[in-house]
Amino acid sequence: MDPLSVALLAAAGGAVAGGVTGWALGQGRAAAHPTSQTVEERPREREDAAVADVLAVLRSSAIVLDDEERAVTVSPTARALGFVRDDKLVQPDLLEIARAVRRQRTIQEVELDLPRGALGTGEIAIAARAAPLGPRHLLLLLDDRTQAKRVEAVRRDFVANVSHELKTPVGGIALLAEAVLDAADDPEAVARFARRIKIESTRLTRLVQEIVDLSRLQTAETPEDPQIVDIDDVVQEAVDLMLTLAEGKRMSFRVSTADDLHVYGDPGMLVTALSNLLTNAISYSPEDSRITVVARGADDVVEISVSDQGRGISPEDQQRVFERFYRVDAARSRATGGTGLGLAIVKHITANHGGEITLWSQEGRGSTFTIRLPRAQVDGDGIPPTPLPDTKEQGT
Repeated sequence: MDPLSVALLAAAGGAVAGGVTGWALGQGRAAAHPTSQTVEERPREREDAAVADVLAVLRSSAIVLDDEERAVTVSPTARALGFVRDDKLVQPDLLEIARAVRRQRTIQEVELDLPRGALGTGEIAIAARAAPLGPRHLLLLLDDRTQAKRVEAVRRDFVANVSHELKTPVGGIALLAEAVLDAADDPEAVARFARRIKIESTRLTRLVQEIVDLSRLQTAETPEDPQIVDIDDVVQEAVDLMLTLAEGKRMSFRVSTADDLHVYGDPGMLVTALSNLLTNAISYSPEDSRITVVARGADDVVEISVSDQGRGISPEDQQRVFERFYRVDAARSRATGGTGLGLAIVKHITANHGGEITLWSQEGRGSTFTIRLPRAQVDGDGIPPTPLPDTKEQGT
């Protein structure tokens, strides 16, 4: 628990204890003077309001229970997460912790996976801390650890996947090197193994570069030096880069772009994103087929679509294609040198430019990936009507 929460917990404890004492004194005065109407008759309301104000500042969700297990004070986040309904604590695990604290009069700390609501199978990871407050009340502080737990799981998976992916080409190069040594007297075998070493080393270089690129994209929320980018230039450069790869499979491009399509961003990163989509389209499409690239404006959005005539992606795989190292066809990815990082990189580049990427696919009819980015307005000379982000107007 962070220091602020600890300090506020102490403050909340004092406020609750004061509220209980004040309430008791107020009740005594009310019994002695049942008809008097003074400000001091309502200390409990004032103290409850003070407790609510303190708990509202906490980062944690907070619930104060009385000795009848009624929730007398509930922070908005605790109520929003569904822990309390009709002044009752509805999570049996949390209720059991509260009862243990009441029995033992000691602070309890646990981590729980609780159902997220009454419907569905979703869960929420909670770090719970329960402490007694005075003779009749106790405080529950609940930290939502779901996102942190998910990030940790992703990190572990990423490290495991990187280790596995690196071992494959490195192990292949080591075996091929041994084969070269054993075939030193056979020039044809040496040449064949050398070609395989070159392929594996190229794959390893590409994998390492894409891991570096993805890590850099994940740490940068926006392009470092955004500028006005002409989408027509991005499309033409990406297509030019892929021409040789496409010609190797006797494939052609059909390109259609509209005028006056501009976005704020990094042109190099956008070319990388589109190139990755084109590489995927080429790799998973049959020979003598066509890839269509369309750039168009829709209101305040620029859309860049890449459509192929491949075999399509199943609905199950469509949910996962943007995951790191995920491959729809692992055998074909190995044959084409795919790393499983291309679409993950596209997703991060698009997100860093304030956009999104969508997928339409039907098995047997091909796939269409669409990048959608916020449109930048410029005048006839290519100058934005307002200053670029993070720039200042110069006074005259």
